[in-house]
Amino acid sequence: MRVLGIVVEYNPFHFGHLYHLKRAKEKVEPDFVVAVMSGNFCQRGEPAIVDKFARTEIALRMGVDVVFELPVVFAVQDAGGFAKGAISVLDATGVVTDVVFGSESDDVEFLKRVATILHEQPKEYQEFLRVELKKGYSFPNARKYALMRYFSHMGWDPSEVSKLEKSNDILGLEYIRSALEINSTISFHTIKRVGTIERDPEFKGKYSSATAIRNLIRKGSMEELKEALPKESYEVLMREMKHGRGPVLLESMGDFLLGFFRLKDEEYFSRIHGFSEGLEKRFVECAVEARSYREFLECVKSKRFTFSRLRRIALFAVFGLEKEFVDECNRKGPQYLRLLGFTEKGKELLKVIKKRAKLPLITNLSLYKKILEKGEFSVDKGLFLKQLELDVKATNLYRIFLPAMEERKGDVDFYTHPIFLSSET
Repeated sequence: MRVLGIVVEYNPFHFGHLYHLKRAKEKVEPDFVVAVMSGNFCQRGEPAIVDKFARTEIALRMGVDVVFELPVVFAVQDAGGFAKGAISVLDATGVVTDVVFGSESDDVEFLKRVATILHEQPKEYQEFLRVELKKGYSFPNARKYALMRYFSHMGWDPSEVSKLEKSNDILGLEYIRSALEINSTISFHTIKRVGTIERDPEFKGKYSSATAIRNLIRKGSMEELKEALPKESYEVLMREMKHGRGPVLLESMGDFLLGFFRLKDEEYFSRIHGFSEGLEKRFVECAVEARSYREFLECVKSKRFTFSRLRRIALFAVFGLEKEFVDECNRKGPQYLRLLGFTEKGKELLKVIKKRAKLPLITNLSLYKKILEKGEFSVDKGLFLKQLELDVKATNLYRIFLPAMEERKGDVDFYTHPIFLSSET
C-alpha cells in the first residue's frame, strides 16, 4: 500500500494547489492521500481566511482522503519547526510512504545531500561554520557560506548552494532533515513550481499566488476570484463568507494585537520564543508609538527581522510560547494526531491508521482525557496537554474575529466533529 502525504495550508485552495495534488498523485500513484494542514493560524503569522474545518472540506472535495491538523505551536514557526511538526505527524500515522512537495529547483537529490550534511554535521562542515560565524554573519548566511566551502572541499559545485535561497526549497530541505532526525522511512519527491512566485501580490489569473488571491478577497473582488479558484473551493469560500464565518484577515486582529502588546513589558517578551537582539525593547516602544498594527510592524522591522518573521513572533507573544516550551516541542514533536476530516474512502485508511499509529488518534476532542488514561502510547502527557490546550485557545481567539457575532462562541473544538464526506455528497 502506497500512501501519499502532503503538507498544506490551503489558504485558500487554488489552482496551484490542484496542480500540485494532481502531479503528486501521478508521481506516486498512491492508494490514499493524507494531508497535514495548518489549523486556524498559518506559517506566515496570519489567521486563515476561513477556519480549519471549511478548508478541510475543500481538501476532501478536491481529492484528499484524510486530513490531520498541524498543532499550532508548529504551524506558526519558521521552516524548521513547521517541517518538524508536519513530517512528524505524517510519520506518526504509520501509513504514509511518500511525501511530495513543490520546489523551485526540482532537485530532490541535492536537497537530500544538504539535509544529510546538516543532520550528520561532518567535522569539516562544523569547522567551516565556526569560522563563518566568527566573521559576524547571521546564522543563515554563515550556514550558506559554510555549505559552499564544504561543497568545494568535497569537489562539488558550490554554486548549487544558491538553490537554498528559494522558500520552497528551504522548506523541502527541512522536511527531509526532519525525517532524518526522527528516523523516518518516508520517501521524498519534488514537483517543479508553476505560475507566479509564492508571495507575488499581483493577481495574474488562474495561477495567481495565495497572497494575490487573499488581496482579491480583501477588496471584495469575488467575480475575479472565480478565475483563481476551483469551483469547489470557491463555493465553500462563498458559503462561509455568506454566513459570516470569514474572511478573517490580519487586519481583523490589528487592534487586538496592538492593545495586547501595550499591556506587556520587556520581561514578558524576553521569555518568548524568537525574541533576541533587543527585540523585546522595540516591541514595547513601538507598541506605544504606533497607531495601527501596520505602523507597529514597520516600526519594529529591520534587516534581521522581516515582516513575515515579525508576524510569527507576534503570534508567539500572543500565545505565550516561551522559549523552553517551543524547544521541547521541537525536540519531542507533536504528541497526538488530531483528525479534521475524512472521506468514505479515507474511512478505510483510518482503520489501518488506528492499528499502526505511533501517537494517540483524537477524533473527538472531548474524550482527550480518556485517551490519555488508556496509556496506549508513550507520549509526554504534560506536553500533550499543553499542545492541545494551545490548539483550543488558538481556535477560541480566531473566532473572536469572525464577521458574524453569532459565530464567535468559544470551545467549538469540543463539539465540532471531523468533517465526513460521503460518496453521495
